[in-house]
Amino acid sequence: MTSRNSKILVIDDNEDILLAAKLLLKSNVGVVHTEKNPQFIPQLIKNESYDVIFLDMNFTQDMTSGQEGFYWLSEILKIDPSAVVILITAYGDVETAVKAVKEGATDFVLKPWQNEKFLATLASALKLRESKIEIENLRTRQKMLNEDINHRYHDLVGSSQAIQKVYNTISKVAKTDANILILGENGTGKELVARALHKQSERANEAFVNVDMGAITQTLFESELFGHVKGSFTDAKEDRAGRFEVAQGGSLFLDEIGNLSLELQAKLLTVIQNREVARVGSNKYKPIDIRLICATNQAIHQM
Repeated sequence: MTSRNSKILVIDDNEDILLAAKLLLKSNVGVVHTEKNPQFIPQLIKNESYDVIFLDMNFTQDMTSGQEGFYWLSEILKIDPSAVVILITAYGDVETAVKAVKEGATDFVLKPWQNEKFLATLASALKLRESKIEIENLRTRQKMLNEDINHRYHDLVGSSQAIQKVYNTISKVAKTDANILILGENGTGKELVARALHKQSERANEAFVNVDMGAITQTLFESELFGHVKGSFTDAKEDRAGRFEVAQGGSLFLDEIGNLSLELQAKLLTVIQNREVARVGSNKYKPIDIRLICATNQAIHQM
């Protein structure tokens, strides 16, 4: 994650502080939002996914206890436990700020701040944010791996000349990293062939992610396969990795690929050719390293 692509929220009741922060940040980050009224905090972070939040410790005039900062820090973390929050505090509040860090804040900056120190603190926070996102992706992938391990299915069986030919083809193709299209009528075991290909490949210890293309509506296609960021559409209440990201390093099985419209085929082709994907609502492209296995019951050459 680079600071140029990041989205920052600054919350302080002092308009001079907000202006100073915006002037400093606007040439160093992608988007800067400022807010004077802390009452809007829940609405803001539910609607947008901020990489870093700068939060003042005191909002009421003559208030110096920092209790308001503690309260709003708690509210932010209730809504988004992975939020990266940097507290803004006066010199006399350092002890309070240290306590807040122990309760979930990432760091703090002192008012008046030194620009270099402010930006250095932001850079460290962005690295932490990137690490948290990566950890969440790893957890999702691990869940998929566990589901794959626990998945109960019958291995391919048979000894006829035809099935022996299938076995030989699987053994030859599995060791390559070529993308694969499996053709066959419903009930002929296309998914079992896909799993056998994965289990005999160099990617066998990584995730096998199965997607039924016939069950995905056109409106949810991009969100399901490419992922989305919070606020990118009405039901996007949190960041979510798409199936391409979840399958990173492993195999992605797209069953009934023939059901895709020409428009969606074009979007899928772009991702396959460029080997990178961007979540819905984001312009950040991530490289993908997957083996694509597709299947259909349709006669592709006749379509």
